[in-house]
Amino acid sequence: MHDITWEEPFCAEGSACFRLGTDLRGNAYIAIAGQEEHYLTDSRQALRSLILEIKAGKADHLL
Repeated sequence: MHDITWEEPFCAEGSACFRLGTDLRGNAYIAIAGQEEHYLTDSRQALRSLILEIKAGKADHLL
């Protein structure tokens, strides 16, 4: 298991809460809050772009 540092959960209105995490190797992670053992990983930039789109309301259907 990677040493992932998780941020506080982000919860939007009417959608699932998710958490972002990073490790010392430069990887970024996203998981549903409470289910961090099942995560997706990609580069920090790729997940940052996804989260910015979600927060902007452009992709909230993905959650």
